[in-house]
Formats: sequence, C-alpha cells, structure tokens
Amino acid sequence: MRELLSCIFFFQRQSIEQTSFSNRDAIMESPQSRPVLLQETSFDDVKLKHKSVVKPVRLFTEEELEKYNGQEEGQPIYMAVKGVVFDVTKGKEFYGKNAPYNVLVGKDSTRAVAKMSLDPEDLTHDTTGLTDADLQSLDSVFSGTYKAKYPIVGYTSRRMLNEDGSPNKGFQPEDQPNFSIRDEF
Repeated sequence: MRELLSCIFFFQRQSIEQTSFSNRDAIMESPQSRPVLLQETSFDDVKLKHKSVVKPVRLFTEEELEKYNGQEEGQPIYMAVKGVVFDVTKGKEFYGKNAPYNVLVGKDSTRAVAKMSLDPEDLTHDTTGLTDADLQSLDSVFSGTYKAKYPIVGYTSRRMLNEDGSPNKGFQPEDQPNFSIRDEF
C-alpha cells in the first residue's frame, strides 16, 4: 500500500484561475473563501533529507590527531584530554599557530593539563605518578573547561584499543562523555 503525503498550498484566486492542474490535484474553497490547492504526492516521489545536528564521533590515531595541530590556516584544531578529542578551534587565540597553548594541540595532553604544564615531557597521555591533587585538577579542568566549552569530535585509539590493537575491554561507549546510543545509529 502506498502512503500518500498531502501538500497544501494557498494561492491568490487570480493565480489559480490562470493555472492548469493534473487529475490528482483538487481545488477547494476554504471556509474563509480562500482557494486551497491540495496535491497528493507519494512518498516514493519525495526524498527526505535528514541532517544530523551532532557530528558523529570518530577514532583518532596519534598520527591522525597530529594533523590538527593548529599550524594550517582553515584546518580545525583538535586536542585530546583523557582520550577524548575536542575541537578547540573556537579558542584559536589560545590554541592556534604561535598561541600560548599551541603545544597542547594535535595530541593527547592529559598529563600537561593535569599538571598545568607546558614542558615537553608532560605532553603525553600518561598519568603515571600524578598526585591526587594533579588528578583532581585534571578532572576539574576536563569537566569545567573542555567538556563545557568544546565539542567532542572523537576518541583516541589508545582509549578504545590496547597497545597491541586488541579492543580495550574496559572501554564502555555508553560511559563516555556525550555518548548517546540514539546518536550512534
């Protein structure tokens, strides 16, 4: 059975009198003496376009993430914290080329964010040896700054995969920030 979609168009009386209609169209008088054109169109004839408001998340390798380091004009600027990749492009005055925090972008800078450090040895995902105060600072900045201000565009492969490339059994997508099963399908 074909579903039908009714489209209603309002026209001025003179434009209707000057228009010819096919046998599937009907002109009716509305209660306000305004002519109405009813046209039936099958769903087969109509292509509906769905545009997602939320961009799908993706998996970034270290090499892929390096491409979004703020050095190329017009390219998005991405930064990872705790394995979550954020689009920090709207903060390009902080993260763009020659900006004060540019060393943090294009990589997972979890340790540097936790220690509030720009030292090259802290520009890593590794949190081994951080103090409780550093870890509390990391959680605070992660939630209060990055999650609050910047859209999540993906996850680092390290967060989802083990070093040997096997799946990280501890990774639960539904426990990840901004994950919605509805958005994933």
